[in-house]
Amino acid sequence: MQTLIELRALTKWFGTPHAGGILAVDGVSFKVERGEVLGFLGPNGAGKSTTMKMVTGFLPPSSGQALVCGNDVAVNPLDVKRTIGYLPEGAPAYADMTPEAFLNFCAQVRGLTGEAGRKAIARAVERTNIQGVLRQPVETLSKGFKRRVGLAQAILHEPRVLIMDEPTDGLDPNQKHEVRALIRDMAHEGAAGCGRAVVLSTHILEEVEAVCTRVVLIARGRVVADCTPAEFMSKSRYHNAVTLALVPPPGVMVFDELRRIAGVADVEDLGTSSTPDGTQVRCTVLASRGKAIAPEVSHLIKSKGWQVDLMRVEAGRLDDVFRDLTTANQPQPTKAAPAGAA
Repeated sequence: MQTLIELRALTKWFGTPHAGGILAVDGVSFKVERGEVLGFLGPNGAGKSTTMKMVTGFLPPSSGQALVCGNDVAVNPLDVKRTIGYLPEGAPAYADMTPEAFLNFCAQVRGLTGEAGRKAIARAVERTNIQGVLRQPVETLSKGFKRRVGLAQAILHEPRVLIMDEPTDGLDPNQKHEVRALIRDMAHEGAAGCGRAVVLSTHILEEVEAVCTRVVLIARGRVVADCTPAEFMSKSRYHNAVTLALVPPPGVMVFDELRRIAGVADVEDLGTSSTPDGTQVRCTVLASRGKAIAPEVSHLIKSKGWQVDLMRVEAGRLDDVFRDLTTANQPQPTKAAPAGAA
């Protein structure tokens, strides 16, 4: 595989380190290969947008390097920008322009004129399905269509690298579904055709399961995880857990029975409810790290003859891992001491 993005100890101070500056990005390093869809995750204020702005050349790094398709952003910014398609947070566009005029303007900026420009715009319009709003002012469009217009300008020139900052933030469920489907389509086209690398910066965890092939999690400006979505999920205390809803015979201590199974770490009580067949018990049986307990849980239920209304094995919970990795044992944001302080 070919590396299309490489960050080497990328660091950004706002203000002067020795005069009360704030360290927003603290030595971030990772690579993105051809065909990958990287979910760049983190809580608000973690440094995601600042990192993306440095990669795309909107902000200079304080130290470190950002390489895109082999070009150093600080040394060859125009070469980098030619290879990048960028959707900034909020999908900004000129409010009084129509999408048609805006895309014509973007095509000219990209050096796409005449027939080449018309074909590029037509492809982008078709992929993003914005034919019906081409002649409406951008300010009259819904958030979903504004995102589509932003995506259209980002893919207009068939970039080898596509970077999107919070592309579904603030959208309703239907709009999120449409934009995510579009991202999946573009990622597939990139991997199969031009070999596009996609970076999706987000704090919305659903995005990981929906479109990403790899996850980098950042907290307080530092990388705290770099793995596949499956590996990320495996860090959850709910990985390999078994959630049950069952009706045991009266007087049976269900939780005690479940806790005796080898590899069971604990049982979480999810409550009870009355059913025509008796009292339904709901719980989640937690597995010890690396243990698969579903076969043993199933065997116990069958041997006891308990009525099972639900049995579900969990892959893990993203919010559980996100919270643990972004809050546990993390240093506070670095703020340099004022000049002259002891």
